[in-house]
Amino acid sequence: MNPQPLLAELRALELQLHQPAVRSDAAALARLLHADFAEIGRSGRAYTRADMVAHLLEPDDAQPPVTIVADAFALSLLAPGVALLNYRSAHRAAAGGLQRHTLRSSLWLHTPLGWQMRFHQGTATEAWA
Repeated sequence: MNPQPLLAELRALELQLHQPAVRSDAAALARLLHADFAEIGRSGRAYTRADMVAHLLEPDDAQPPVTIVADAFALSLLAPGVALLNYRSAHRAAAGGLQRHTLRSSLWLHTPLGWQMRFHQGTATEAWA
């Protein structure tokens, strides 16, 4: 199997989760996050699907939406219908620079609803050039 089309598809789904409009849309989150979704954030804190959805849907008028920059996507096919997506991300600061550099891993499962994220982990890392 040529993994390039799947890499493009999962990259696009991952990038949807970076968009403020998707992050604030309960139906979109339900479509993208598996019912058993879990996350370990870059802080080391563990989150359930309910935790993450509640956090994302909670308006934070004190903070403008974050612009997330992501690149270096790589895909590993672990089994039929199971894929691991690795990449790096950072937040775009108001002044234009990048901050909060993070290495990310997402486990995606192909379900009757399509590809859904089952697990995600972010690990803080040093800035890249």
